[in-house]
Amino acid sequence: MATCSEVQYTPVAAAMRHIPRGARIFIGSGGAAPLTLIEEFRRAPHRFVDHEVVSILAICDAPYADPALSSSFRHNAMFIGPNVRHAVEVGAADYTPIFLSEIPGVFRSRQMPLNVALVSVTPPIDGKCCLGISVDVVKAAIESAELVIAEVNPRMPRVGGDACVSVDRIDYFVHGEHELPELPPRCPGPEIDQIGRYIKTLVHDGDTLQLGIGAIPDAVLSMLDDRCDLGIHTEMLSDSYAALAKKGVITNARKSLHRGKTVTSFVLGTKVIYNHIRENPDEVEAYPSDHVNDPFVIGQIDNMVALNTALQIDLTGQVCSDSIGDRFYSGIGGQVDFLRGAARSRGGRPIIALPSCTKDGALSRIVPRLYGGAGVVTTRGDIHYVVTEYGVAYLHGKTVRERALALIEIAHPKFRPWLLGEAKARKLVYLDQIEPTVQTPIYPERFEREAPDKKNNTIRLRPVRASDESRLHDLYYAMSDDSLYKRFFQVRKIMPHATLQKLCNVDYEQEMSIVACTGELVSETVIGAASYTLDHAGRTADAAFVVDDRQQGRGIGRLLLTHLMDIARRKGVEALTADVLTTNSAMKHLFDSVGGVQQGDAHDGIARYRIPLHDQ
Repeated sequence: MATCSEVQYTPVAAAMRHIPRGARIFIGSGGAAPLTLIEEFRRAPHRFVDHEVVSILAICDAPYADPALSSSFRHNAMFIGPNVRHAVEVGAADYTPIFLSEIPGVFRSRQMPLNVALVSVTPPIDGKCCLGISVDVVKAAIESAELVIAEVNPRMPRVGGDACVSVDRIDYFVHGEHELPELPPRCPGPEIDQIGRYIKTLVHDGDTLQLGIGAIPDAVLSMLDDRCDLGIHTEMLSDSYAALAKKGVITNARKSLHRGKTVTSFVLGTKVIYNHIRENPDEVEAYPSDHVNDPFVIGQIDNMVALNTALQIDLTGQVCSDSIGDRFYSGIGGQVDFLRGAARSRGGRPIIALPSCTKDGALSRIVPRLYGGAGVVTTRGDIHYVVTEYGVAYLHGKTVRERALALIEIAHPKFRPWLLGEAKARKLVYLDQIEPTVQTPIYPERFEREAPDKKNNTIRLRPVRASDESRLHDLYYAMSDDSLYKRFFQVRKIMPHATLQKLCNVDYEQEMSIVACTGELVSETVIGAASYTLDHAGRTADAAFVVDDRQQGRGIGRLLLTHLMDIARRKGVEALTADVLTTNSAMKHLFDSVGGVQQGDAHDGIARYRIPLHDQ
């Protein structure tokens, strides 16, 4: 057994003198950045000549990216962190956009040959050192580099999986005991919390999760206490994981790959997660990113939920995540890897989440077109779910017109008129699409509910949206002539866009329209619709509704009517009124059953009903 005392240690300065001039040097990642070795760059920069220093995100000071040391170092960021962002912006450092899953292959194939790898490891046991909290691209760098210098940090936790390297692969060991660098969690605001609540609705018991970096993934994890048997297969593990794991929410019991184990490629957070890993060494397995992030591996995991964030998205579904205009900001990372992997997963859900606007509220993050020079990280063809604090839009398989309307619906209300105007100018939507006002009412999420039909199938009842036009189109054209006559008192052969969009664009105050839906958001079908319009005094409202012929007998009409009554009652309406054909016995029976009263005699075959609400 190799122990610390049996490994020959070299003074830091002596070990670093073995780095040849002009070498390409890899720096270890994340919280496993080799701080002792990096500090030597700052302490004695004159010893280093014309080096290229390669890394992904590393939590440390970055003397290798200091423009004042340009004769010694040129940094190549494969993911841009805060410590090197300025250097990239001013042209004193380079940026290599690349999928995280492909970086190990670039090292191993010597497309990017590494002369030196500077890494951090645990003390050796049985002739092996563990890479601990950062395996990602580090293992491939060690296996590919001509010279490997490792600082041994006893505070580095050990993990399972494919996280160990033989001591024979390391050329020089140096002492490097220090606290692991930390990345504190960000404090979420109300918008982030609301995004988290929407994403929670997309996470079910037994799902496997991938969560990227930032406040939104942390907010989502904080809200999943009531889920069961969640699994984790993610490039990054952060503090919020520890709380769910301790509560038994995360068991990995239903995973179809690596069952029973949390799988990651690196861990980054504070002592909260580092101590959890240290205290539960058999819980987490770490693997290189060409395994963890491989879309074909991810696709083998059923019900994979991949959550990533973005800086901007345009109305066609193009996502920018690594730049602000032509200013590089972060990197591609694992976003596309996991979105494509989750798209291949049976029951998978690829999600992009972002606040609707910038922190100061001055700019919309949903834009008619990406800023000039902005890079497309996730393409139109890869996009599925998009979430803001105003709701969830599903874009995959949708037309550009449907995408634009769906994204405008979840944009900040003050930007919606501008976005629709730009969409019209670009011919993305109908030129006569109804314009929202600057005071566009917020979608009343509080009026959403689920209820069982007579066959105990779940029916989702919710207010109508502008993007429901195609769903209402399908509903009305599936109706028989008899049903159309009962609804409109005439047989309407056509239901054009001009009519349908009026049914979908409501202000939720003077009128209300709701739909009854089945299926997930991916394949949601409207099987019924109901609406009311307030009279001039605002005390009563005229109601009407319709149900798909094929869904008759399931109690859908009663669900729609009782929910519409509940909404009207909560909004202070005293009574609903409706005109019913005297030959429509089913409708008359329904109104009678909810306390409706026929007002006077029928005229021209039409009976007038009044449904009082104040004493219901």
